[in-house]
Amino acid sequence: MSEQFEQPRLAINRVYTRTGDEGRTALAGGQRIPKDDLRIEAYGTLDELNGFIGLARESARELPQLDAILRRVQHELFNAGSILATLPEDVHPRQARVTPAEWRQLEFEIDAMNEGLPPLRSFVLPGGCRLNAELHICRTVCRRAERICVTLAGEGAVDPDILRYLNRLSDAFFVWSRWASAQLGVSETLWEPNQAASGGAR
Repeated sequence: MSEQFEQPRLAINRVYTRTGDEGRTALAGGQRIPKDDLRIEAYGTLDELNGFIGLARESARELPQLDAILRRVQHELFNAGSILATLPEDVHPRQARVTPAEWRQLEFEIDAMNEGLPPLRSFVLPGGCRLNAELHICRTVCRRAERICVTLAGEGAVDPDILRYLNRLSDAFFVWSRWASAQLGVSETLWEPNQAASGGAR
């Protein structure tokens, strides 16, 4: 069953407002808090992740299936940011958010794309092609966003579905990086401990 959220009601006429010059910013409910508040750090990190996904999409033009998934994820992250930018008591019933449908869809895509991949006998390192490396960057930024949200959740201020979503999403980026390399015919770089300077010096 689909869920319809309210459409944004925005009129962005000026980019700068001068209201943040003293290091404070406004939440969706109008409360002004310091820009280094953990809540700002949480949705700011989602914004950072969205930027890296946009970069990965530019490298995924040859893989329209993955590009479409990444585009959807960009919208989902913005929905998550909408909730994080709102204090729990100010959340509107039809406000854009992450629901179980989002993280369950990620589980479906993880399983489907992982099915045809060779089993791993070692950890993999980012690289082999640009898209693989960019998806690994997305994975690590997603993990950081998850850590921040876990800390924020300790204050009872994070929707549990956001935590589930970010946890699944970081796993998805890992699988997508492997899937993309396989689709592009690029070999994965496996972790070999003895490729370190100490191992090669013997």
